[in-house]
Amino acid sequence: MQYLDSFTLPTASAEEDYFLNFPPELEMLCYSHESIYPFKIFPQKQFSHIKFEPITIFYGGNGSGKSTLLNVIAEKLVLLRSAPFNNTPFMKEYLRRCDHRLTYGKSVPKESRIITSDDVFDFLLDVRSINEGVANRRGELFAEYDDFRKEINQGRSFVFHSMDDYDELKRRNELKKSTKSAFVSRRMLKELSGKSNGESAFWYFTNKIEENALYLLDEPENSLSVKLQNELRQFIEDSVRFYHCQFVISSHSPFLLSMKGAKVYDLDDVPVREKPWTALENVRIYYDFFERYRKEFEDNR
Repeated sequence: MQYLDSFTLPTASAEEDYFLNFPPELEMLCYSHESIYPFKIFPQKQFSHIKFEPITIFYGGNGSGKSTLLNVIAEKLVLLRSAPFNNTPFMKEYLRRCDHRLTYGKSVPKESRIITSDDVFDFLLDVRSINEGVANRRGELFAEYDDFRKEINQGRSFVFHSMDDYDELKRRNELKKSTKSAFVSRRMLKELSGKSNGESAFWYFTNKIEENALYLLDEPENSLSVKLQNELRQFIEDSVRFYHCQFVISSHSPFLLSMKGAKVYDLDDVPVREKPWTALENVRIYYDFFERYRKEFEDNR
């Protein structure tokens, strides 16, 4: 499925027209044109028009503009997002000079969203915080059980005076009949997540991505093992094939770059152009490395 057909960025001449009529109220906010993000990024790459497929990938090194491009598209299409991004007073003016064409309709599906590394990182922090809270509570219950056993060993008993003491009596009866581990496991919910960061990140993607929508993913391979990158690759391909999703992704993972039918733009190249994934520098480095050790691989099959 395809919802976004094409996207047009401001050309060099369009940006220059803006600079010639630079608003005085914005001039005090910057010291040079180089600081007016996101202007002055893509014209120097000779990149102004993007044609999309069901899976489109922006490849490039750090600082190549991959994340900026996703944020620009997301803001122009008013996609859902969780974490804030590097917005500036110039973003609104930049977006006014962008254009896009949808495959049909006047807007993308309302469930469409951008998922960035910051979204995943914030989620992992939340999980860690919750897990630490669960661990702290578990420690408190262990101490509670130990204190009760000390009271029994010292011959101290609980005296029931009124119905106000009923809950405490129930708790003590529960303690008396239980082992430490049984008491703790009954008194608290199972720890929310026993998953690693990578497993939690993978879970985040698979739960955020629903049917019939457009998704922008910013370097989703971060935090994922090679195995999970391959699983995410399969999940994305299946989401396109069976669940009518479209994806625009920034990545330098060979496993994601190799997705079936993906159109890959090389943002390290000038002018930016479409390339087969096997021709990308990052992939060639991997290939050359493993080729150098081919004999060792063959000897250790």
